Amino acid sequence: MRIRPAVTAVTLATGLFALATSVLPTAAQAADRAAPSDTVFSNVVVNGGKDIVLGLTTKKTVTLTWTATDPDGVAASWAYLWHGPNTDDADGILPLYPPTGTCTVSPTDPTTSACTVSIAVDAARDLDHNGLAGTWKVLAGAQDRTDDWTEIDAAGTARVKRLAKVTVNASPEPVKKGRTVTVTGRLTRANWGSGSYTGYQGQTVRLQFRKKGSSTYTTLKTVTSGSAGALRTTTKAKTDGYFRYVFAGTGTTGPATAAGDFVDVR
Repeated sequence: MRIRPAVTAVTLATGLFALATSVLPTAAQAADRAAPSDTVFSNVVVNGGKDIVLGLTTKKTVTLTWTATDPDGVAASWAYLWHGPNTDDADGILPLYPPTGTCTVSPTDPTTSACTVSIAVDAARDLDHNGLAGTWKVLAGAQDRTDDWTEIDAAGTARVKRLAKVTVNASPEPVKKGRTVTVTGRLTRANWGSGSYTGYQGQTVRLQFRKKGSSTYTTLKTVTSGSAGALRTTTKAKTDGYFRYVFAGTGTTGPATAAGDFVDVR
């Protein structure tokens, strides 16, 4: 734990304090103020614990919640997401613009405040290279009621992933029972640098089948995506039903499921 002022922080204040973007004190000012604070940050959750999956133009609101506890009470608290080797050399910060949120003092424990902030994310505006996919960290900070300041660079983590898409086409249609069905498709993902969806090569994708009248898909085999994300395999026609490709995702890319393609078997 340490006292470390930020250049600009998202201030989520308790009680009657309003949410605002505040300029925190300089290092010299912070050093003059008081002994290190005992503020503890817990229950840090980003996006409900789910990955943040973003395409090229995705706009979404991400919720960040945490609890700040200090023996002297919490006057204000703030948090934001950052990506990079450290906060000084971060190549990504969210939010880029002031968010909305609040901190509420516990009715049974005046030393504890529960905080929530809503972060507006715009992929086209906020993400400019694919290196931003992966693990982001949460910086959490607080000011207690004796004016001590505390920031923790890695109070929590979140996963930001590139949106993936997968297509499927099964042919011929119709097909005689026992004949070969060729199933093709393509796996692509958002390329934030080029502003397009590009092929995702070398990934394991499942070919699944659902009988007509059933609601359950069964995996038939796995396929590895080739050049430009191309998918191709064959199987035998047994009964009417739907074929689809399913991609489970990776540490930097979200999952994707193709809509089923119906084949009439005669």
